[in-house]
Amino acid sequence: MNLIIDVGNSYVKLAVFKLGALKYKETITLDSVMKSINLLKGKYPSIKKAIISSVGKLNNEDVKRISEDFYVMILDSNVKLPFKNFYTTPNTLGVDRIALVCASVEQFSNNNVLIIDAGTCITYDFITMANEYMGGAISPGLRMRYKSLNNLTANLPLLESEIPKSIIGDSTKASIHSGVVHGILKEIDGVIEEYNRKYSDLTVILTGGDANFLSKQLKSSIFANSNFLLEGLNYILQFNSNE
Repeated sequence: MNLIIDVGNSYVKLAVFKLGALKYKETITLDSVMKSINLLKGKYPSIKKAIISSVGKLNNEDVKRISEDFYVMILDSNVKLPFKNFYTTPNTLGVDRIALVCASVEQFSNNNVLIIDAGTCITYDFITMANEYMGGAISPGLRMRYKSLNNLTANLPLLESEIPKSIIGDSTKASIHSGVVHGILKEIDGVIEEYNRKYSDLTVILTGGDANFLSKQLKSSIFANSNFLLEGLNYILQFNSNE
């Protein structure tokens, strides 16, 4: 069994996989990591290997303690990957984006795939049917847009995400919801349309914390999978363990 530790900007996701199947998943705060892992050790004594993907900060002491119980792989740009990387700055490619591309290699081989991760940022990653990762784009995510309107203006309030009732906002709050949500939806649909012009056989994956909120409102045909990054991390661990 494999333990997946995904340290994000805001939260940590823990997952347990057995033979490629997700058996357990939870989202916790950074200060709860060791407590939760110790509980998982008792619940799943067959866990032998772990992978740590960290865009946030997991301190060295916690990494050392985890390494005492499992074989641990730290995901970075030096790990052997199952695709050709044409990113011109591979050392700056985020580990979360690496994991998403690996998931697409495992599940959609021989396809042109666009992966859209709607989280703190919205990332777009494209890999060709020839297994060549070309890059993509990064833009502000849903919460970042709401917070920016509040932080960078004098009078606009900070709102929680809400599906707008109309494209025409008839109040300041309604206008913010319309601008933020419709702006993201038009962006995503527009990016997908642009890729479809060039790659007619395109497969589109939507994942990330805001995937469920956005998926039903998009016009484009997509596969929504909230566990795509975790599945990619598990595949990287398996890919390197089978060497």
